[in-house]
Amino acid sequence: MMTKRLNILLVGYVVKDVEHIRETLEAGGLYFELECVTTADAFPKVLVECPWDIILSDDAMPDLGAEGVLFHLAMHHLAIPVIVVSSQGSDKLAAHYMKAGAQDFILISCMVRLVPAVQRSLKQMETLRHFRETQLALQKSEALFRAIASNLPGLVFQFLLNENGCKSFSYVSEGSVMLLGILPTALIAQPDLFTDLILPEDKADYDKLMQASARYFSTWNWEGRIQVKGDPDIKWVSLRATPRRSLNGAILWDGIVMNISRNKQAEIEIARSHAQLAELSSYLQKVKEHERARIAREIHDDIGGTLAAIKCELLPFLDTKLRAPDFYQQKATSIEELVDYVIDSTRRISMDLRPGILDCGIVAAIEWQAREFSKRTEIPCQFYCDNEEIPLDADLAIAIFRIFQEILTNISKHASASNVSVKLFEKNGWVFLRATDNGRGIRESDINKPGSFGIRGMRERCQQLGGELHVNGVPEKETCVIIQIPVNGKG
Repeated sequence: MMTKRLNILLVGYVVKDVEHIRETLEAGGLYFELECVTTADAFPKVLVECPWDIILSDDAMPDLGAEGVLFHLAMHHLAIPVIVVSSQGSDKLAAHYMKAGAQDFILISCMVRLVPAVQRSLKQMETLRHFRETQLALQKSEALFRAIASNLPGLVFQFLLNENGCKSFSYVSEGSVMLLGILPTALIAQPDLFTDLILPEDKADYDKLMQASARYFSTWNWEGRIQVKGDPDIKWVSLRATPRRSLNGAILWDGIVMNISRNKQAEIEIARSHAQLAELSSYLQKVKEHERARIAREIHDDIGGTLAAIKCELLPFLDTKLRAPDFYQQKATSIEELVDYVIDSTRRISMDLRPGILDCGIVAAIEWQAREFSKRTEIPCQFYCDNEEIPLDADLAIAIFRIFQEILTNISKHASASNVSVKLFEKNGWVFLRATDNGRGIRESDINKPGSFGIRGMRERCQQLGGELHVNGVPEKETCVIIQIPVNGKG
């Protein structure tokens, strides 16, 4: 029994028939509000005054019959069920009204069918309403999904693996054009177009992980390289998909393919940097050990040997036998020369460890080192600086000085230069040092070769101080090395 209060509109009935219909509906246990309309002019107005649940219409009035009601509802797209309750009729007439859109056709002489017909019509309309709401919700959901899929930075897909091993794409988003250079329709028609893009060395892993996901119903995670037709660059892509069993027993993956070239390139660069840093650390450790050995040899050979010679020169003084004055004068002169040599050796070793000229400032230290380079190599080295002094932190001054020493070392070893020009200056809180030689130049391959620890060490040192190192070369003409470091050493 229905408990909802219904709004029922009666169209085209005389008073006697209205009462008959009312009694029949009440006897059937329906709760309702009844409204009657008997003129064609009043019908459109009454129709919009209330949300009608059902319309009962007669076909007796020529200007307000059931056919006119059905036509009006269809023209205005109004989904209100109509039952024709007529005083006369035939099977042919009933078929005519049903074809025009009526829910049922009942003769007034057979009103026992009215209440079941009303209940059935209302139930059908409720089902239809739910269906339309579901359909609308599905359309909105599909539109939302397509909007999200089209704006994702990748390719959204559904991939099907049938029991016979046949593979196909049931859905491909528009992202396939940007990522793969292939239209979604083309990829759906020819699923092998995707695997054809995978580099041969990555295909085996792709198939292996897909089969493992199908066997264990685990997430399909794959990273590999593809090359789009006509594109010289190789892309790294990441595929992530979740499997589920379809109705026909096939395995269906819902997933996404994304371009991870930038991330992968960053990973490769980081790994390469770590490897270079490890090589550099090993190289620096060897240099440290070699430097310790050199200093030990210097102390042993120069200072130790000289002190032993002094000792030998002093032994005759211990002889109690009197000697001539000229002998002692000669020995004193020899000892003085040996002591002077020890002092020079000590000063030289000390200068190698930390030049005292640094206490006079970075300008004086660079100028002194340039002169020392010219004396040692006989290569002219001109130094220019507009400032008498550039105030720097002691650690920063030492770092710049050591980098300059490394630059001069590289020039003497590799450049085959006949002239070197050095300029030191400060600008906008940065200190710049530029060294140019007219040697054989340097190529990009020389800068990036695995054994270029000198350049790599200088670059790392500059970066630690918040600065940069630039090496530019013109083959067979010149090489220019520029370092720029913030005065505060932080950038």
